[in-house]
Parts: sequence; C-alpha cells; structure tokens
Amino acid sequence: MHERILIIDFGSQVTQLIARRVRESGVYSEIQPFNAVTVETIKAFNPKGVILSGGPASVTGIDTPRAPQGLFDLGLPVFGICYGEQTMCAQLGGSVEEGDHREFGRAFVDVTGDCELFKGVWAVGAKEQVWMSHGDKINAIPEGFRTVAVSSGSPFAAIANDEKKFYGVQFHPEVMHTPHGAQLIHNFTHRVCGCTGDWTMGKFREEEIAKVRKQVGTGRVICGLSGGVDSSVVAVLLHEAIGDQLTCVFVDTGMMRKGEAEEVVTMFRDHYNIKLVHRDAADMFINKLDGVSDPEKKRKIIGATFIDVFEEEARNVGGADFLAQGTLYPDVIESVSFTGGPSVTIKSHHNVGGLPDRMNMKLIEPLRELFKDEVRILGRELGLPEHFVGRHPFPGPGLAIRLPGGVTREKLEILRNADVVYLEEIRNAGLYDAIWQAFTVLLPVQSVGVMGDARTYDYVCALRAVTSTDGMTADFYHFDMEFLARVSNRIINEVKGINRVTYDITSKPPGTIEWE
Repeated sequence: MHERILIIDFGSQVTQLIARRVRESGVYSEIQPFNAVTVETIKAFNPKGVILSGGPASVTGIDTPRAPQGLFDLGLPVFGICYGEQTMCAQLGGSVEEGDHREFGRAFVDVTGDCELFKGVWAVGAKEQVWMSHGDKINAIPEGFRTVAVSSGSPFAAIANDEKKFYGVQFHPEVMHTPHGAQLIHNFTHRVCGCTGDWTMGKFREEEIAKVRKQVGTGRVICGLSGGVDSSVVAVLLHEAIGDQLTCVFVDTGMMRKGEAEEVVTMFRDHYNIKLVHRDAADMFINKLDGVSDPEKKRKIIGATFIDVFEEEARNVGGADFLAQGTLYPDVIESVSFTGGPSVTIKSHHNVGGLPDRMNMKLIEPLRELFKDEVRILGRELGLPEHFVGRHPFPGPGLAIRLPGGVTREKLEILRNADVVYLEEIRNAGLYDAIWQAFTVLLPVQSVGVMGDARTYDYVCALRAVTSTDGMTADFYHFDMEFLARVSNRIINEVKGINRVTYDITSKPPGTIEWE
C-alpha cells in the first residue's frame, strides 16, 4: 500500500492539478467529491493527509459544500486551498464574508510568519507571487490558528495551526501561475504529513500490468489506436501485459494528419509486432458529419461511429471481451467530474461515458487517472521512441474539431496542407519541443484577397500554439513576428484555398486549447 493523500473536491476546474502536484512529489493521491466523502470513507482510504480543493460556491451561502465535520477530529494534517481554506475556517469557528475586493489572477502576498508549509521556500518579510481566484474573504480565523501571509484583498491569505497540522491558503498553489506552489504542496506532503515519496511511474507500470492481467484473464482485448501518444502508450502497455490477446484497431477516419496512417501502421506492425487492423472508414465518418456544424453533435457522432467500427472489428477478429482506450484525466474532468463530483461540464470527449449496452465488452482505461505529462513519462518507461512520445497532442475526433462549421473533404485537405507547413516551420525554428501543442484551424469564413491581378475569395486560417504542462491551463506561445510572417506567407502561397492567416492569442482559461 502506497502512502496516500486524499483530495476532497469542491468543484474547482483545477482540482486535478492538485493531484498532479502531489504525484510529482512522489506521493499517490486520489480525488473524491465532497458529497461522497464521510469519516468512514476517509478512514478506509487511510491517507497520510487531506487536501480540501477550491470550488465555485460561496461558504456564506445556505447548503453549500462542506467537509465532513469529523475530518478535523481524525488527527490528520489538513490543507485547505481557496474555498477549502474558507470552509475549514467556517467549520472550525472562524467566519467568512462576501468580499468587497475580489481577487482574480496574479497577486502578491506578504509573508508575515514562518510555518512548515513555507520552510525552504518562502522567508518572512518576502513578497511572493501567487494566483488568486476568489470573491469571498475570511474575516476571522478559528482559535489555534495564526496568520502567516496577507494580501491586499485577503487579510488571511495563509494561515497555520501548527499543533493540529492544519494549514490554509487563499491562493491556488497547484497552478503554474503560483511559481513556488508545487514546493508548498511538497512541503505539505513531506514535511507536514511525513510522506517519503514511494510512488513512481515505474511502480505504476508494474501495478497497471498486474491489474490488466487480473482484469482480462484469458479474454481478448481490442484497443482503439489513434496514433496519438495516449492510445500508443496504452497499446504498448497492454501488449506487455497480455501479448497476443491484444488486437489494435487503427481507424482511419479521413480526419487524420497527413501521413498519419502510414506512420502508425509501420511503427506498430513492424517495430512492435502488435496485431493491428487498419480500417479505412473515412467515407463512413465524413458522410455522417455531412451538414453537421454544432461541435457537440460532431463529437457525439464521431464517438458513436467509433463504437460502431470497433464493434464490427471485434466480430471480425472472432469476438473481444474488452475495449481498451487512451482516456486521460483531463478528458474525464472536462466531460464530467472524474468521480461524479461537482465540477461543471466544459465539453464532451468521444472516449468518455462508457459503452452502449448492446456491446458485450468491458472498458479498460489504464491511463484514466494520468495527466499528459505523466503519460509521456510512462511512454519512455515502456521504451517508446522519443519522437513518438514527444508528439503534440492530437484530439480523438481529429481534424473535425479544427473545422468550425461543416466538415467536407475539400476543407479537410486544405487544413491538412496548412498544418504541414505550420509544423514544418516550427520544427525548422527548433521550437517544436518548447510548444505543448500547435495546429491550424480552418475558419468558416471567407475573405477577399488579391493574388497577382486577380481577386480571390478564400478561407481564413487561424494558427494556434500553446505552452502547458498538463493541458488543464495554457498560455499562447509568443512567436516573434518574423516567424509568423514567414508561416503566413508560405501557407498563402502554397496552400490553395487560403488567402488570409491569423494567430490566436487566447489563453486557457478563458478559452480551451482546441476551438471546438
């Protein structure tokens, strides 16, 4: 049994980042929604400490989320973040009120006291950058607590009860915009909770292989192989676990990147000797998307069509008992909270939501609790080549969600050709590994242009490039203007059908990385 940290989720969109930071410190963590947590379930989980997440509710409201009251009598260290700090204060005898000065975005705190949370990270008297996102504020802290940091809008920006090992911060240490946040969380897991850090990706690999073998037994598995990092890692992990009981199905939807199908087939058939079915289903997918412009409908159609194809291929290989997918944590949290908790749905993902009853197969999703950067680490652990592990993410629905509006073969080909030019220039500039994800979007807009002496009326292409570590938050990449001018010039000159290029400078949030 690994050392464990329990994270109680109050509905923050970035709760999963807390789990990621805890895991970075070598400690296994799980997230459970506040409305499913009791003193008994906490005892059964046997954590070394508990973290209370942020959330969208107001502690001042009626019937808003609370931690189980008995949590604070278990003798466990507790770390409250944002809403978590506020509810801890309210439940232990302090008070919270609606703030007259909200704090959203970058802020600075003055460190006024020392505590175990700050050891070796923040010194008394320092001014430190943090990321705030709150409207309410604490106006009185419970007995036994002291203030260790303040900000202009938060007189109790960080509080500590050293005797009981209760700590609270009004800011979000889990996001990258709090530069030393990961170190603060490390201090909680190691200095406060006494964890040694016994969870590694090597151990995860061993444990997942054992789980898969136990789950599958002598059954047969088909794996949906998209060619992206996630499904590729799943395929290699499962092949290591069950060998020839695995058949991979690569579905060419007609919405892949240029050369994608050939690269995937060559790698998995020739290099790994994995049983692979290459199904050309482009006509099926594109015909079903004819006339559909709503992004949610696109995703649902693509998801349902994938299921139809996998069901057919399972029959063709003599039946399968399991369907394996490369579902990740961010996929799940953006579709619905990981464990049925209170987070708001942002968008559905084609590989989230289970299987229809008619399919007599069970799901295998060994990466369901991992973030993208953890999947890359696992891929390296499994020996996948670096050029494959380091590939930019590619969405399951493919280029369909990079074509706002309707999907046609003509527009797909234009988009593919623009994407090749863009990524080629990024690689030529030595920027590929510095960028989390880069792609082109073909807008459902046409603009007037002039080429030579002729008038053109062609599509507008948007370029997107972001930096991130996990896909949960992201910032646009700051290209220099010479690079953008060069890319724009090449696309307009080399890709027939485009006469105007724009660059997307939206961060996440408020935008998502993909346009749909």
